[in-house]
Amino acid sequence: MHLHRPTTGQLAVATLAMAAVVLASNVLVQFAINDWLTWGAFTYPVAYLVSDLVNRRFGPGMARRVAWVGFAVAVAVSLLLAPARIAAASGLAFIASQLLDIRVFDRLRRGLWWRAPLVATVIAAVLDSIVFWGIAFAGTDGPWLTWALGDLGVKLGVGVLMLLPFRLLIGRQVPDRGDRGAARA
Repeated sequence: MHLHRPTTGQLAVATLAMAAVVLASNVLVQFAINDWLTWGAFTYPVAYLVSDLVNRRFGPGMARRVAWVGFAVAVAVSLLLAPARIAAASGLAFIASQLLDIRVFDRLRRGLWWRAPLVATVIAAVLDSIVFWGIAFAGTDGPWLTWALGDLGVKLGVGVLMLLPFRLLIGRQVPDRGDRGAARA
């Protein structure tokens, strides 16, 4: 397997993108659209796109590094902009789901180009939703259970839509020898 080493700029962009996604999601989850959905559901799946792109290009070690640094920055800032319960729930859900996403993606990376990001995102989004909603809103007023279901549905839908930018951003690169699926259109 041949992986590239990121430049400092590439690492900084990936880390800032991760932190920005989590921060935006932590703020937006506080604003309900209806009894089934909050605005945070639309931004959060971009975190999986960021980690999958880093994983594809630079490997799981670098993806974990971006996840941990993005996690630290996002939680620190979220504590200033969101209630502590949401910041803590987000942090735990984020790091657990990101590490799972990275692991699943890495195990499936040699298959068809879309399999690793799709399967990893679906599994990680389920874990994220269970952990986040169970900690952030369980026992509070509001339809948190329907928000959790709506949130998961949107995460899965946006996760599927993120396959297009993933494909466009990886282009025709074949990072792994024998990655016959990456060269297919």
